[in-house]
Amino acid sequence: MQYREVGDTGIHVSEIAFGGGGNAGLMVSGTPEQQLVAIERAIELGINYFDQAPDYGDGISESNLGRALKQLGVRPYITTKVEVREPDLDDIAGHVERSLDASLKRLGVDYVDFVQIHNGPVTHTPELKGKSYTNLSVSDYLRSGGALEGLQRVQAAGKARFIGFITRGNDAEAARQLIDTRAFNLINVSVNLINPTAAGLPKGMRVKQDWGGILGYAAAHNVGAAVYSPLASWYLSDAGASGGASHPLGYGARTPETEVIGRQQARMLGFLSNKLHPDTQADDHDLAQAALRYVLSLEGVTSVLGGFSDALQVTENAASSGAGPLSAENMARIEMVWRGNFGLEA
Repeated sequence: MQYREVGDTGIHVSEIAFGGGGNAGLMVSGTPEQQLVAIERAIELGINYFDQAPDYGDGISESNLGRALKQLGVRPYITTKVEVREPDLDDIAGHVERSLDASLKRLGVDYVDFVQIHNGPVTHTPELKGKSYTNLSVSDYLRSGGALEGLQRVQAAGKARFIGFITRGNDAEAARQLIDTRAFNLINVSVNLINPTAAGLPKGMRVKQDWGGILGYAAAHNVGAAVYSPLASWYLSDAGASGGASHPLGYGARTPETEVIGRQQARMLGFLSNKLHPDTQADDHDLAQAALRYVLSLEGVTSVLGGFSDALQVTENAASSGAGPLSAENMARIEMVWRGNFGLEA
């Protein structure tokens, strides 16, 4: 396992990290035994960074991680998050404090290494209703009593060492404004072979969510970047590209339309798998490993958050660390797929 520094924090995290999100299912729906085996395997392989949030199973994922780490007697680096919803807008800073206190209790720790706002920043004022926390305005981040003040309070109290926020696409301008404050140390960003726009928009490609090259901007300002959805949910896997089923614990497609499109895009990249195309592919990786190696080759990427469903996936994905970038031939073929927009209509 290889390690990279998070910005200029002095913290070196594993290139492959352990994501606790609900899509992979393990930390929310798996049995305690399945969770313990996978986490123990991750530790054995050198994974020292775990990403969490209270929204992952309404706190279940945090509680399950805390229980497993106590059983194993280990304390890796941990990130958790804060979701700001409509009822919290009158006292965002206080909500950050209360939310983190609840997360610390579930995790069974006195502090986390990073705490992030789970709402992606936007320049306008978003409409928050119900449980929505997709976005939060820059002004609500930066105003008196806002999200940044809350993060700095928990930092001053020793409950979080460093702070950050999430990006969700079409928000690069707002993300740059927050990075420019020099207060933040870490962003979470999505980038993968289906949507590489956090590293730049390839010529010919059209996307609904554009991350606007934010990786390079963050790196230039000593802000680390943890990558979520490196496999585009699960489509960038041999099963996704070949019409197979997702893991039994995984959530699968969000809608029938996204499944059709996701599988089509993955099929166009199927040549990257030596299992799907053993006669034409000399490189030693399946599609998921190729996808992870691509992400790790990008400037500004600190760690890739693996959404693991079992211990076998931990082992397979961890093998991508230190394996190096994809071959020049494969990158040339990928760029042709991008230029053709995956064969999709504009």
